[in-house]
Amino acid sequence: MRYFIEFSYNGKSYHGWQNQPHSVSVQEVMEKCLTTLLRTKIEIVGAGRTDSGVHALQMFAHFDTEKTIDNQLVYKLNSFLPKDIAVHQIHKVRDDAHARFDAIKRTYEYHISTYKDVFRYESSMYINLPLDVQKMQEAANILFKYTDFQSFSKSNTDVRTYNCKIYQALWRQEGGLLIFTISADRFLRNMVRAIVGTLIDVGLNKISIIDFQNIIESKNRSKAGASVPACGLFLKKVEYSEDIFVKND
Repeated sequence: MRYFIEFSYNGKSYHGWQNQPHSVSVQEVMEKCLTTLLRTKIEIVGAGRTDSGVHALQMFAHFDTEKTIDNQLVYKLNSFLPKDIAVHQIHKVRDDAHARFDAIKRTYEYHISTYKDVFRYESSMYINLPLDVQKMQEAANILFKYTDFQSFSKSNTDVRTYNCKIYQALWRQEGGLLIFTISADRFLRNMVRAIVGTLIDVGLNKISIIDFQNIIESKNRSKAGASVPACGLFLKKVEYSEDIFVKND
């Protein structure tokens, strides 16, 4: 039987989601806990991979087991897991459901503190210079005109295509926090952090809106802005078609 596990994590202490040979990952910690509790070796497949230091407000992974799972496992996992990983729910799904390939939409947020906030320095990027947010939004709207985002992709990745369908790209201010929300069917490695870094260049008047458009069309990562720090990035939501979930009788 196949299950989806829904959870969140603070990525500060982890070398990303995916297992690493010499560094602790979120995947490794969760697999060890599931293996201990279910008394059989469990391997999990995530909805995607987040880089070192990136957080997840909602993440999914699938695993297989012959044991019937109930809500008690959620309670037991949260007792075993460290304080920076929390399991919210476990869903029974079709046997062919895949946490990564069946995801139809992913949403990320990037947080920027516009003043020195002692409670947010580990979960946001601090910028003390004035940003032209309206101009940043105008540039972000250009993303909808394109599907090839090679300019914002980490170099030397093993992807077959750089095409992504952008559904949302929105800046909003909440007090001293500036938040960028972006949704797409898929994301390239480092894509969100590179887009935000380039939009910040627009907001600081280092480049124009036309420059931003030209950067996209160049398909050249070296022309885009620097990647912003990982600490401000959150995987906010992963969405699936309802028909992959098995309804309880």
